[in-house]
Parts: sequence; C-alpha cells; structure tokens
Amino acid sequence: MSPGRVIVEADGGSRGNPGPAGYGALVRDAETGVVLREMAAGIGVASNNVAEYRGLIAGLEAALDLGADDVEVRMDSKLVVEQMSGRWKVKHPDMKELAAAAAAIVRALPAVRFTHVPRERNRDADRLANQAMDAQQDGREWRPAVADVADGSRPTAGNTLYGWSAPVGTPTVAMIVRHGETPLSLEKRFSGRGEAELTERGAAQAAALAKRLASTPVDAIVSSPLRRTRQTSAVIGDLLGIEVTVDDGFAETDFGEWEGFTFAEVAEHSGDLLKAWLDDPRIAPPGGESMAATAVRVAAAQERVTTAYSGKIVVVVAHVTPIKLLLRDALEAPMDAVFRLHLDPASVSMIDWYAGGASVVRLMNDTSHLGDLATPPRR
Repeated sequence: MSPGRVIVEADGGSRGNPGPAGYGALVRDAETGVVLREMAAGIGVASNNVAEYRGLIAGLEAALDLGADDVEVRMDSKLVVEQMSGRWKVKHPDMKELAAAAAAIVRALPAVRFTHVPRERNRDADRLANQAMDAQQDGREWRPAVADVADGSRPTAGNTLYGWSAPVGTPTVAMIVRHGETPLSLEKRFSGRGEAELTERGAAQAAALAKRLASTPVDAIVSSPLRRTRQTSAVIGDLLGIEVTVDDGFAETDFGEWEGFTFAEVAEHSGDLLKAWLDDPRIAPPGGESMAATAVRVAAAQERVTTAYSGKIVVVVAHVTPIKLLLRDALEAPMDAVFRLHLDPASVSMIDWYAGGASVVRLMNDTSHLGDLATPPRR
C-alpha cells in the first residue's frame, strides 16, 4: 500500500568537521505523522555537509522505495535545502557528486519540494544521526527503533542504546498523573471524549495524589480539558496553590462509536475492525480517532510543555492513552507497546525530557500513595 504523501526528515553530523560522522533520516506519513521508516549509519570521517547529503539521499531512497506520490523534505541545513532547490550553486567537488545523486532520485519521484526548518523541528533526524555516530564509536551496528509500517505491519524494537549514563543537561521533569477512578474506568470500558465524572473513591484518590505531590517543588500543572482530568487537577492545584493550565493535546483518544463499551462487547459486534485497530495505528474506530493521530497531538503537547517549562517540574494530568504514548515515545518502543502497558487510576509516572529529544523514564504506574483507595482489579 503506497503511503501517498510523505515527509522526509534528514540530518547529518560530524564530530570534528571533518571527523567521525553519521547521518539519520526518517519517512513520516504526512497525514498521520506515523514514522514509516528510519535510516541511520556511521560513514567514517567526513564533514557535516557530506553527512547531511548522505542523510538526504537515504531519506529520498526510502520514499522512492515506499512508492510515495508527494514528498516534502525537511532539513535544518540551509545549504542543502538551497542547493537542492536550485537557488545556490554547488561548488565543492564532494557536494557536486552527492547533489547529483540526490537529484537523480528526485527526478524519479512524482513530486518533491524542500523546506528549511529550525533545528528543534528536525530533532528526530538529529537523534538518529547521533545514535549512528555513537554506534560507530562503540563498534556496534545501528538498528532502527521503527520497522517499515507502510503495509500496516507492526513496528519492532531495535537497539538504540544511548549509553549507561543519562543525557547531559537539566531536564523538564514531568510527573504524569492519570485521573482518578470513574464508573467507566472501574468497569474497563472505552472512555474517550465522554465526560465521565470521578466516583467518590476517584475524588479521594485525587486528594491522595495532591497530598503526595505536595512534597515536590512543582512549578506548573497542565491538564487535559476533559471533566475527569479537570476534577483531578483542580484538587491538586488547590492544595499546591498552583493555577491549572489546560492543553487539549493531552485529551484521551476519541473512541467514537466504541465509547462506553467493553473490549469484549466491541469484539463481539466489530471483531474484524477491532483486530485491524490493534494491528495498524492508522485505523480509527468508527467516528473516532486513530492511535497515530493521537500520538501526533500528544507529541505536540509534550513539545509545548518542554518549551514553556524548560528545566522545571510539571505535573501533567491526562488519560491512559496519552500517558502510554508518552512512555512509549520516551522508551523509543514500537507503537504496539501501548497495549503492553497498564496504568491504574490516580497512578503517577515520571519522565525526564531533555533538550534535543532524549528522555529517561524514572517511574511508571506508581500507586503507593493510594493505599486502600487503589481501584480493585476487575475479575
């Protein structure tokens, strides 16, 4: 199945210029934001510009192989973008050969355009290039974190180990909280954009959350706009004396016609569609939202938080799917990892978000503050 319109993000780097170099590139579905393919490699000793062109060529080759009809190339290298757009001349001999190779692939594609973007908007390609350089330095082979999903197959995890130490710098510390218990969460029903309210125990759970967080020097609270998260965040905000900011990006997935049903009930009347939804993140419930679309807006919400509260401690009050997606992204796990994670009502997870895109998961689904208030498992 052809992905149609895609975005190629490419970058390259050299530690020394020239020095040990590598490139990274990815192809993203333009409609959903799902990463269809990742490429990266160490290329020995080279300059930044050579590495950037190598990343461009890898991204274009992948778009061609996937059968893309319309390609937008996004790079933070103004030199490469201007040269490939025909506005700047290619003078260096090494660049001429690489530019010619890239141009040949461009001619083989139906439509290609080049866009210069700020470095922070090209962080995924930059991350891949650095991973490739790290792997080259360590004498190991780089492997992708995302397999080819253009045919709807599930992604598979690869080895993208950064090292034993945490990334350098002061992170934005996210204390990510799931809202308290609701009638739908108690019965394990699809609970998306419906405005379910907290149960009596859910309200008590929110109070326990607030008491736990009171010992943390929290700088800000950001909440999903839905009622159950607003109720939970209001209790926390009142105790901590912090005004709650609402970000629609952290809302739960819209489950459309599945809202209010159990998994078993949906399987009974829409078994084939449910299986397709589990197998392909681009499939949405009838009248609802796909996992891929949810992932795009959650990632954008995370970016807003890390930009607004850089280096600070932020409480994010959200729902099962957005929290799982944040954890999945931090771990660079495949999309279907979200179906392997469990999050209890009023649980706390913790992620350090570093500049440049690196993340460290420090805590997941902690309910130690709930005691007897923990929601009992449904049997």
